[in-house]
Amino acid sequence: MSFEDLQEAAGAIRATTGQDNHQVAVVLGSGLGSFPDGLENTTSVGYGDIPGFPKPNVEGHQGHLVSAQFGDNRVLLLAGRVHAYEGHPLETLVFAVRSCLLAGCRTVVLTNAAGGCGTGLAAGDLVLISDHLNLTGRNPLVGANDDRLGPRFPDMTDVYSAELRRLAGEVGKQTGLELKEGVYAWFLGPSYETPAEVRMAVRLGADLVGMSTVPEAIAARHMGARVVGISLVTNLAAGISPVPISHEEVQITALATRERFATLLTALLPRL
Repeated sequence: MSFEDLQEAAGAIRATTGQDNHQVAVVLGSGLGSFPDGLENTTSVGYGDIPGFPKPNVEGHQGHLVSAQFGDNRVLLLAGRVHAYEGHPLETLVFAVRSCLLAGCRTVVLTNAAGGCGTGLAAGDLVLISDHLNLTGRNPLVGANDDRLGPRFPDMTDVYSAELRRLAGEVGKQTGLELKEGVYAWFLGPSYETPAEVRMAVRLGADLVGMSTVPEAIAARHMGARVVGISLVTNLAAGISPVPISHEEVQITALATRERFATLLTALLPRL
């Protein structure tokens, strides 16, 4: 997809939301798709009404864009994401985030449901992503680079802003929520990781395992945006969990923890 395709999508976002500019984009992971429902003065747009936006096909990912006000920030909430395991090329995975950035956003909040494999993590924990491991061998920047989006070789030293993690930690304390920190390892999926793969990830430094987020983070940093990532631990990873892992378990935990996650986002977004 070309720069012109992204510009067309950004123009459609402005036109359909009635807002010339947005400051923050939020990708809502599993269980958070209904977060915009309780907000006032919002504008909702179906992904099908934005040229180039892919429609999610996974349960728990709805497929609409919501424009909402949080303090002085106009925020785009992406209710639903697509995944590489659905067969999409990576440029499709990052199309929505890139379009939001061209629509004015300079900060991206990436949320997800993840398996916990780090010491002290338990189902229901909220974890700030401090860094990631790309274990798929795939990267959304492969191919010809468009300098209008970002440099050929972008620096990835500080993908997940230390400044924003500190801010999120402060907001967590103020709202009575404990936020932990950890490294997120991206696996392709859709099969869950094997116990051996989880042991490998732990030895490489991972605390979380999942099937999303990393391509979006890379693309956002490529375009110079600030990124904060937040994982909800929905289950302990294979080999650590005493029971088999299922998508139903992930959904149940995500829904049960939705209120705490929503409390954090509501307090954090005005301060970004």
